[in-house]
Amino acid sequence: MKLILKETIETLGIIGSEVEVADGYARNYLLPQGKAILDTPQNRKSLEQEKAKFDLQIAKEKKIAEAMAEKLQGVSCTIAAKVGEEDRLYGSVTIHDIIEELSKQNIEVEKRMVLLTEPIKELGTFNVPIRVYKEVEPEITVNVVAE
Repeated sequence: MKLILKETIETLGIIGSEVEVADGYARNYLLPQGKAILDTPQNRKSLEQEKAKFDLQIAKEKKIAEAMAEKLQGVSCTIAAKVGEEDRLYGSVTIHDIIEELSKQNIEVEKRMVLLTEPIKELGTFNVPIRVYKEVEPEITVNVVAE
């Protein structure tokens, strides 16, 4: 089903963009929640009139994201973990551990924002990107040390 987004949805696109989604997703979530409208010529015409409003909202979201990226740039967190022989971790450092450590520094991020491809299983220093907004991904430094 073709829809036009009325707000930015991370997995679909930015406000005002035309997207193709499964019928059930559109009927059961996007349309009832008011997050999208059907892609008809009449709706497209009315959205073009509101384009300036959407552009302003996109600019505002991007500005907030860039401010957060500025705050995150250069942030470093140290996580102490139990190690065994040959400096291998008993467990691993996960997204949850990173979020918890950042919250101690009064930096609130969501789980989906941390782009850790796989858990960290060894001591060392790692750069972990944080997706604040589409194409705005500052990196933080995660130091894993022996407990």
